[in-house]
Amino acid sequence: MMQAQDFLVELGTEELPPKALKKLAGAFLTGVEKGLKEAGLSYSAARYFAAPRRLAIQVDQLATQQPDRSNQMDGPPVQAAFDADGNPTKAAEGFARKCGVSVAELDQSGSKLRFVQSIPGQPATELLPGIVDAALAALPIPKRMRWADRKIEFVRPTQWLVMLLGEQVIPCEILAQTAGNQSRGHRFHHPDSVTISSPAAYAETLRKAYVVADFAERRELISQRVAELAAEQQGTAIVPADLLDEVTSLVEWPVPLVCSFEERFLDVPQEALISTMQDNQKYFCLLDAKGKLLPRFITVSNLESKDPRQIIEGNEKVVRPRLTDAEFFFKQDKKQPLESHNTRLANVVFQAELGSVFDKATRVSNLAGFIAEQIGGDNTNAQRAGLLSKCDLSTEMVGEFPELQGIAGYYYAKHDGEAEDVALALNEQYMPRGAGAELPTTLTGAAVALADKIDTLVGIFGIGMLPTGSKDPYALRRAALGVLRILIEKQLELDLNAALQVAIQQYGAQVKADGLIALVQDFIFDRLRARYEDEGVEVAVYQSVRAVSPVSPLDFDQRVQAVQAFRRLPEAETLAAANKRVSNILSKAEGEVSAAIDSNLLQEAAEQSLASAIEAAEKGVAPLAKDRQYKDALERLAALREPVDAFFDQVLVNADDPAIKANRYALLARLRGLFLGVADISLLG
Repeated sequence: MMQAQDFLVELGTEELPPKALKKLAGAFLTGVEKGLKEAGLSYSAARYFAAPRRLAIQVDQLATQQPDRSNQMDGPPVQAAFDADGNPTKAAEGFARKCGVSVAELDQSGSKLRFVQSIPGQPATELLPGIVDAALAALPIPKRMRWADRKIEFVRPTQWLVMLLGEQVIPCEILAQTAGNQSRGHRFHHPDSVTISSPAAYAETLRKAYVVADFAERRELISQRVAELAAEQQGTAIVPADLLDEVTSLVEWPVPLVCSFEERFLDVPQEALISTMQDNQKYFCLLDAKGKLLPRFITVSNLESKDPRQIIEGNEKVVRPRLTDAEFFFKQDKKQPLESHNTRLANVVFQAELGSVFDKATRVSNLAGFIAEQIGGDNTNAQRAGLLSKCDLSTEMVGEFPELQGIAGYYYAKHDGEAEDVALALNEQYMPRGAGAELPTTLTGAAVALADKIDTLVGIFGIGMLPTGSKDPYALRRAALGVLRILIEKQLELDLNAALQVAIQQYGAQVKADGLIALVQDFIFDRLRARYEDEGVEVAVYQSVRAVSPVSPLDFDQRVQAVQAFRRLPEAETLAAANKRVSNILSKAEGEVSAAIDSNLLQEAAEQSLASAIEAAEKGVAPLAKDRQYKDALERLAALREPVDAFFDQVLVNADDPAIKANRYALLARLRGLFLGVADISLLG
């Protein structure tokens, strides 16, 4: 029976980088588990601990001994290993040398010479130092440090090392630290060393020394306490996941405290206040029931103070200059109308070949006006919003808080008395800000967002700067996806061809217009393929719609949804195959295929019934397709299955009589045209 014991390694360091702590701990665990697996050391469970001054791994029920292994090497065939007199040949001698034994010690019982080496398992205590060392060396550390006069490098200087198998210290030296059973508690509450008696006692022993070593537990403690304090203040806390991770990485003994700031700062856009408090101070902001900022915030102290008031006042004192700066920038910016910033933007380059940021705003304004008319919005407001769209980029506020572009514009436009949808559009132009992010709420915002993205796509493609596999500096893929999401999810009708035409005209000679519409359009529609794959729509369905080249993304999507539903019908497979057959026949036709069917030339009963079925279908399907009721149209066309099957069973298309043959081609062309009104379903086969 193999013995098993718990294992613990803890590396004590100077304060680790908070943004990287969780990642480092996860990588450390992965490295140790990989090493144990490779060494063949079994265990029941493993977890990491991570706090500002320590990384630790605890492994439950680790095998104390590596199992014995055998290594088998096959040599030359026995026949070739000995000559007629039974003496070993050079091949046999060479194989024996390779194995480090004599020929007599080789196994000759099979068809080949064989050497079986038994490798006795090593004790875990001998293997673990190497495993831990390798795992630490492989950590994803962007910038390693050297300290004192040592050549050793790590993310931060190391201070102590605990390595236990059961209650026994594993003697070794790693990263300039000699292993023992002495850890350290909280830097202020318990600066003395702490004896770790066994791996199982690790977490509890440290807790008594004011260190919550478990990252997930600390995170949960902070999250719960912040929520409780927020509720006491009649508010809710803003707790972004990455901020919570960072704060968890900064403290060993979390004590959340409520602080406040002067109410006068609430006149400043709350986004600016939230931004500075989160990014610079690592505070959790509080909102009231209406989503308005409260003049309070929560800081997480790393101390259980006898006088928390001091910590609270210290934080209030630190945040005041930050908020004062934001207030100053806001007041300065409001002294001049938003529109006046365009003159400054005339000197700011958008792209060297495509002019200034003001030039871009002018183009966006005109294009937004055109798009607004197409999607049922207000042309004048869209143009106005387009003209103001980039103004806030040269304000003091955005200079200090770049993440407020668009948001600052909204506040300044409101202050200048611009229409509500114009003000909103200044922020909505950047939507969606990422995958799955929110879309513009107004038609004006949608028009400006579409215009901005289409203008960028046309401009950058027009000077030949196409995105490559890894490089997409102008985020063209995101722009294309944004265009698709706005039009499809908001159910807006836009002829992409026409919009691209307007965008190209505006650039004039700055872009190479030849073939540009097709290039940009293909790029945009290509983005749909991946989107549909994620939604479980087969590529063939996407291709069947792509083949009929719809120019409106909404129309494209409606057709895809219809074909996807058609695929589930029992008739779908047969009709797809028939369409494929028809397509192949028509591709071999010599000259132009007539669209007119001469009923006098319909000789066979099967072609007569197909002709009347096509005529009936045309009457029923044309209005459905016109109203974009594609699903109903395809369901109606499913009824053609029987007459189509009968036609191919009973009628020879390539008849001897050229007139009859031409008439049958015309019949098939009409049949094909019915389906092509929705999609090319021959591609579904």
